[in-house]
Amino acid sequence: MKTISVVAAIIIRTNPRTHKKQVFATQRGYGDYKDWWEFPGGKIEQGETPQNALRREIREELDTEINVGDYIGTIEYDYPQFHLSMQCFVCNVVSGKLELLEHESATWLTHETLRSVKWLPADILILDKVEELLR
Repeated sequence: MKTISVVAAIIIRTNPRTHKKQVFATQRGYGDYKDWWEFPGGKIEQGETPQNALRREIREELDTEINVGDYIGTIEYDYPQFHLSMQCFVCNVVSGKLELLEHESATWLTHETLRSVKWLPADILILDKVEELLR
């Protein structure tokens, strides 16, 4: 089975009004998993570090510059057509407004609302760690 190596940004902020931590989630607008939710990111290109790939992907998908922080884990998941290896990093916005250039929708989720959307199967596997970050 073919392996696809990707990176995912766990973009966290503190809401200025509620002072609660939130994480940014995006909704796919295409493919077999259209309308499912995921953490933004994408494929690592040959010769790219995961951190550089993540900065490039967020710039391309969301017209935003991010700081890539701590590595929080790698998710290994078998989809029907391929094996996904997804490295996840905690990130924060440096500049930009997270404009949706490829996704259908986006939202900020709290610890309480994290599981209220229909996550992609691989992304579900990192939710426990994301919940810890949001506490």
